[in-house]
Amino acid sequence: MINFSVSNAPSKIDGTGVFAQQRIPARRKIGNLGGEVISLREARKRAAKTKRVAMVEFGNGYALDASIHPNALRYLNHSCQPNCYMRCINNRVEFWSLRPIQKGTELTCNYGPTHHDGKLPCRCGASNCVGFL
Repeated sequence: MINFSVSNAPSKIDGTGVFAQQRIPARRKIGNLGGEVISLREARKRAAKTKRVAMVEFGNGYALDASIHPNALRYLNHSCQPNCYMRCINNRVEFWSLRPIQKGTELTCNYGPTHHDGKLPCRCGASNCVGFL
């Protein structure tokens, strides 16, 4: 479920991004990431077979594969200076706004640790960019 109007379009950061189609106030739940909840073992098998990983691990032996039954939030790109944050709760992934987001702005989130193990170059362009995911 997505609570605000968003759309997918080409991103300056990477591939496809998620863009606000309306103003989003600060500290508001934007929506839940769509996907299939699977075992951590299955998630790691799937992640090893794909170049574009769309997986969130919950830390309880399960993960969400956002490439199966996705929604628009599947394309939310990483930034070292994000305007959103991700919250994992009860095998759900929620995205929340950190500050007001203007219409037309790309939504971004700091992914934190990833399957890329610090080997994927970051292209966020933020002044505080750490360089790799």
